[in-house]
Amino acid sequence: MGGRSKGDLVEREKLIEAMEGILGESGVIHEREQLRTYECDGLMNYRVIPDLVVLPESVEEVQRVVRVCYDEGIPFVARGSGTGLSGGALPVESGILIVLTRMRRIIEVDLENMRMVVEPGVINLHVSNEVASEGYYYAPDPASQSVSTIGGNLAENSGGVHCLKYGFTTNHVMAAEVVLADGTVVNVGGGKANDAPGYELLGTFVGSEGTLGIVTKVTLKLMKRPESVRTLLAAFGDLEEAGEAVSGIIAAGIVPAAIEMMDAQTVEAVERTVKPGFPQAEAILIVELDGPSAEVESQFRRVEEICRESKATEIRIAESDEQRALFWKGRKAAFAAMGSVANDYYVQDSVVPRTALGTVLKRIGELSEEHGLTVANVFHAGDGNLHPLVLYNNENEGEGERAEALAGEIVFACLEHGGSLTGEHGIGLDKKKYMPKMFTDDDMDTMQLLRCAFDPHHLCNPGKVFPTPRLCGERPGPWKMHPIQKAGLAEMF
Repeated sequence: MGGRSKGDLVEREKLIEAMEGILGESGVIHEREQLRTYECDGLMNYRVIPDLVVLPESVEEVQRVVRVCYDEGIPFVARGSGTGLSGGALPVESGILIVLTRMRRIIEVDLENMRMVVEPGVINLHVSNEVASEGYYYAPDPASQSVSTIGGNLAENSGGVHCLKYGFTTNHVMAAEVVLADGTVVNVGGGKANDAPGYELLGTFVGSEGTLGIVTKVTLKLMKRPESVRTLLAAFGDLEEAGEAVSGIIAAGIVPAAIEMMDAQTVEAVERTVKPGFPQAEAILIVELDGPSAEVESQFRRVEEICRESKATEIRIAESDEQRALFWKGRKAAFAAMGSVANDYYVQDSVVPRTALGTVLKRIGELSEEHGLTVANVFHAGDGNLHPLVLYNNENEGEGERAEALAGEIVFACLEHGGSLTGEHGIGLDKKKYMPKMFTDDDMDTMQLLRCAFDPHHLCNPGKVFPTPRLCGERPGPWKMHPIQKAGLAEMF
């Protein structure tokens, strides 16, 4: 690769030889044009070409690869399908990308204990498909569930449209096998039991964004399909009225399985691509209730009333599984559909209290006008998890920078109203610069103590989450100090 000294090239050849000795030639990618396939994740604003890409097929192979990295002081990043939207799976310069998509076995299905054991490369939707005929499913359902992997979902603590009632990945993972930064294999969590004694290490790994180790096996909790599911779509004349309906539903003591909102720009894009037949409106709500039939029917009637009281211009009720699936197809296609209305988009993932939804959405509209860029809004309205999409054209000089600046202003608006930096996409590379807006130095130093306990040489997905690289100690091996560490030291001194 360009810019390397003869000594660097010799070292790289030795590394390629070592990896091929572990994985075979088909398990190692080292040609530049092939490496470019892996230069970014779903957030395409940031790109880095990895030194090598390796594709292990077992925990033993992952362990051997990581031990080489540890002995030589080489940074590494774990990756699944690369659908993440925070730059969390972005490669690091002079590092190795460990791609786990070949580890896609469903190891065990235990319906008596409502458990499934899978490898990290298993696709989210395939879990539910595996047990659908028996009346079971896996609850977390991110919009990318047809392509995103369980390992990536665990790393980012992914949610999905039904997270309001059923929670996030952390609520549905029971145990995990993890390869630590030095190649040690450990098991955390309770397995088929509901809990385990000792420190709650499983919760530490879920949502750690790949900075503490590589998950190689996961025990998931399955759920029984509810007796009844009812879904409606309500159209509104503006976002504020739709927001009032959301507040009214929650205030009535009803906890739907999902409440999703889309604005006019999003509806237009979705109609142009997947054609779900949504009505033209300034805002659309999709509300779904599930549970015992008697309870669902009673609450569903009340939800209809609340939507009408909030001035819904139209209400459509899904009369079949096919119609309900069409509603959700439209919602889950929202991100991809933006390609039909804009060359590029920058997605944010901040959270606000439900009571602040109207105020923050109004502020997003003002920021859109100030920056001269369109913002399309689609989000989990029930728990205030916003996904504003800043639309821009990267071919226009400076427009990408303006889009990122606008996205940052949206983050600040959410924090000012008691919100959070992220709901489910993670901090990654994208939002690490905002961490000091939410946490003090003492807060982040405490987080760093945990990271150093698991990865004292800062090898595992370095440069992510924290705004300034907080180092634990010098790396072993000939690499000693990675460019990220050098940059971090220069910044600190």
